[in-house]
Amino acid sequence: MENKGTFFTAKFRFRLKEVPQEIGLTESTQLSPVDVSISPVEKFREFLATKQMRWTRERETVVNEIFTHHEHFDAEQLNDRLNRRRDGNRASRSTVYRTLELLEEAGIIRVVARAEGREVFEHDYGYPNHDHLICEKCGDLIEFRNDSISDFLEQVAAENGFRKSGHRLEVYGVCATCNRPPQRRHRKLDML
Repeated sequence: MENKGTFFTAKFRFRLKEVPQEIGLTESTQLSPVDVSISPVEKFREFLATKQMRWTRERETVVNEIFTHHEHFDAEQLNDRLNRRRDGNRASRSTVYRTLELLEEAGIIRVVARAEGREVFEHDYGYPNHDHLICEKCGDLIEFRNDSISDFLEQVAAENGFRKSGHRLEVYGVCATCNRPPQRRHRKLDML
């Protein structure tokens, strides 16, 4: 069953920030894809089989909808996208929530952040390791890669006899847009 390929598109709803090279972050505004041996659908099917769970049309619809777009999403956004479909392939809200839990357990998606009481998900399978800057004011998620961070964590793990399988870094703060001083309109008295 050879189904090798890359499973994400370069369409982002969130900002993917270009950062100065002197900071050590990658210059590219697009993270490079990772080749995977099987599609997310096949990986999820295998996962369900190991748990002796059924593969259903509704679960397939949810997985296909998630991997049709590469963007951060929450369960309600996904549910809304499924409800707007005109092809008849839909899934109930409870199926969406249960499938998201299973996809996370399978390592196909992961929770990035919890914003306003909701979990925000992203693709994990077939997507390179990266980190996030998260604005606490507007909620923007800025993805970036920094090989120096990965190298440093490898070194710390080795020094402690720790076998690292991955890492997640989420930096919370205020983005450049929200950090700008407010634009003030000149009043007539200021012009005297």
